[in-house]
Amino acid sequence: MPEHALRPAASRGPGLERCHASRLFAQDGALVLRTPGRSRRFPVGGTAGITRAVFVDAAGGDGTRGAEARGGPGLPGSWGEVQLQDRDGALIGRFDIEDWLPEAPALPARSVRGEQLLARSGVAGLLRAAGIPLHVARDRNDPLVASKGTGTSLGPGRSFPLWYWGVRAVAGSVWFAVFTLVVFSDTTVPWVVLLLAATAFSAPVARLALRLWTRLRTRRHDPVVRERVRPSPARGAGETVRSRRDTEIRIQDRDLVLRDLGGQEYWFALSGPHAVTSLVRVEDSAGRPVGVELRGPGEQVRAVFPWDLWFGGEEGAAGWSRLRRAAGPAVSERRLGGKGTWPKGPVLGTGLLPRTGGEARRIARFPGTVAGVSSTAVMAFGSFFSVIQGLRITETASGPAAAAILMGALGLVLQAVPYATHQLRGRLLLDRPVPAQKSREATR
Repeated sequence: MPEHALRPAASRGPGLERCHASRLFAQDGALVLRTPGRSRRFPVGGTAGITRAVFVDAAGGDGTRGAEARGGPGLPGSWGEVQLQDRDGALIGRFDIEDWLPEAPALPARSVRGEQLLARSGVAGLLRAAGIPLHVARDRNDPLVASKGTGTSLGPGRSFPLWYWGVRAVAGSVWFAVFTLVVFSDTTVPWVVLLLAATAFSAPVARLALRLWTRLRTRRHDPVVRERVRPSPARGAGETVRSRRDTEIRIQDRDLVLRDLGGQEYWFALSGPHAVTSLVRVEDSAGRPVGVELRGPGEQVRAVFPWDLWFGGEEGAAGWSRLRRAAGPAVSERRLGGKGTWPKGPVLGTGLLPRTGGEARRIARFPGTVAGVSSTAVMAFGSFFSVIQGLRITETASGPAAAAILMGALGLVLQAVPYATHQLRGRLLLDRPVPAQKSREATR
């Protein structure tokens, strides 16, 4: 694959496969979009091919980030979008910049703009390699902006698989229709109660299947890892068993990957026009190290590694040496002047350790859909309602009643057990401070 391939925005859980597999790159006179299980080619030039790109440097909708990161449909253009047009200005395809900026989930919307955003994401280098002229429009009313048609989305793919959405949509629609019938007609027809219980039961089963699907799909990707650097925090920096286990920097053949405590991975190219270019060790005015900056095109800071968190412990010097040796970018130092603060502005890496155990458990929970807690509440209510309706028909239809009660109770168990396990493991084990001796042994 060409070195200028774009990397998608950071993701975790079911969306982690996008980080491994989704790329947008130029090859043999075409733009190629590769997503899990599919590749599409968009010819460049000619009568029907892409002849120009327009970067619409303006917020879309209400300016909020899209919900695609959580599995739902996004609001287009919150960071700006790129339109790919033919020679007549007709829209061929489009993509949101935030979908192809690895650190986008960790930054406020549009905290990087204009040419800096094009360089950081790699879009400028990609279009240059593909031979596509790039125009910039600061307003959506600009004549260059295509106003008709939707074009093909060149996003990295869905976070949640299509089969999961299909099961949830069909089962949810049927359940709501039957629920309305039962409530307003006060019916106790056995087959209706069974259908109600079965559709309610399918939701927690689908979620459990999604967990298994995610684990199996993630194992399919096994990139070559040259080095792993785990945090070696200074005493009192807030290290926990979870952060020791899950947080790391991976140096792979083509990527530098930062994995945070919640399992979210940020993939940065190690070569090409938008690759990370240098590691900068930052010192305060007294010469004490405060952190390391990972820089990319135009010396833009892509991520920071606070020194006390990553390299302040007993094994910190060894970790810093391994990172310098394996990463490849140039290494330099700079000193803050006077009362200068570090880092300046929002940047990935400053909030790596949650302030409380509860926040850590919330971040590390298996990702939910855009509906969030509402979806879980509806699932729990559906299972409970199945039990109630099963009890109503116990005397007239004992078989269907037992089946409805069993499905309702099992549905509640399938929702409660993963949640309780997650909370208990966090409280009793993962979100507790690492004993000094164990910390030293784990680092080695």
